[in-house]
Amino acid sequence: MIRGRVTGRIWSSRHIETLPNGALLEVQVDGGGQLVALDPLGCNEGEAVLITQGSVAAAYYPNIRAPIDALIIGSIDE
Repeated sequence: MIRGRVTGRIWSSRHIETLPNGALLEVQVDGGGQLVALDPLGCNEGEAVLITQGSVAAAYYPNIRAPIDALIIGSIDE
């Protein structure tokens, strides 16, 4: 898992049909770097989050072929 902090939202009015419901968020990763992650939880800017990547992220949605590489799986209580 990766720990990071939400820095913003990415708005997309057009996307492929198999993209699950949720927001696309920019996340500053602890230790440096940024990534875009799908957020099914409704996290806010500034919130600390846990992220999973790769096939584990896509497998969270077993009924569709989700084109996901990074998925927010938890909000860290601070």
